[in-house]
Amino acid sequence: MNRFVEQLTKTDGADLGESFTGASSMPAGLHFELAAGDNPASFTQQYTDVASEKDARIKIAHGTTTLAFKFREGVLVATDSRATMGNIISSQSVKKVIEINPYLLGTMAGGAADCSFWERVLGMECRLYELRNKKRISVAAASKLLANLVYRYKGMGLSMGTMVAGWDDKGPGLYYVDSDGERLTNDLFSVGSGSTFAYGVLDSHYRYDMTVDEAKDLARKAIYHATHRDAYSGGVVRMYWVNENGWVAYPLEDVGELYYQYHPEIQLTNSTESPLRVNASA
Repeated sequence: MNRFVEQLTKTDGADLGESFTGASSMPAGLHFELAAGDNPASFTQQYTDVASEKDARIKIAHGTTTLAFKFREGVLVATDSRATMGNIISSQSVKKVIEINPYLLGTMAGGAADCSFWERVLGMECRLYELRNKKRISVAAASKLLANLVYRYKGMGLSMGTMVAGWDDKGPGLYYVDSDGERLTNDLFSVGSGSTFAYGVLDSHYRYDMTVDEAKDLARKAIYHATHRDAYSGGVVRMYWVNENGWVAYPLEDVGELYYQYHPEIQLTNSTESPLRVNASA
């Protein structure tokens, strides 16, 4: 990491301050260490399950639930906090929201190390942009930077499914970026093993004209139902609201406590009244 930072902040022996006096371009020799071999991508695929290869030596086992959506007051971002290694819960207190700058947030889904490292690099790039141009970077430009960074390592074992959310001159912005360099924009995203359950709640109740309290309740409910049904999601609900004044972090909420708030809403059919009940005389 230190070597990568040095490449970002040095240009032909000049320090960061000197580099801004001339052309404001990135160092021509900027690179990250690649796997040994004539074709780094092919070499790496022997050891990681990029294409779910059964004989791969490194099995990337991961699971999570992250979501974000735009509404009239900004962007609401919410995640769980469980980290898993296959069937083992390795942590219940992972911070899956990365604070890139006071107006930009990133989420983590996939490999924790990959997401954390590259979004920290994105934070440095955004700061360099701000120093060069004397203005904040837009959400669209920040997401494009991240997509370009990881696209250089497509097929080499990165595991990322991230969202970049923020506020700029054009208002709220929300983008999805993954480790293949794919970049999408929409009003609503959910990423991770619990996303199918979260989408069920979001698609049923999402409205653009929600208030902040309604948005918080929807995000909280979606994360809870995902953690209830997905064994790889759990821990606490972490929520952020991004608005024109920057992001605001809310207190953590234990999903175990939310069970008593939301589970009574699930009405199970009485077995004796079920239309699928088998007639004993049949």
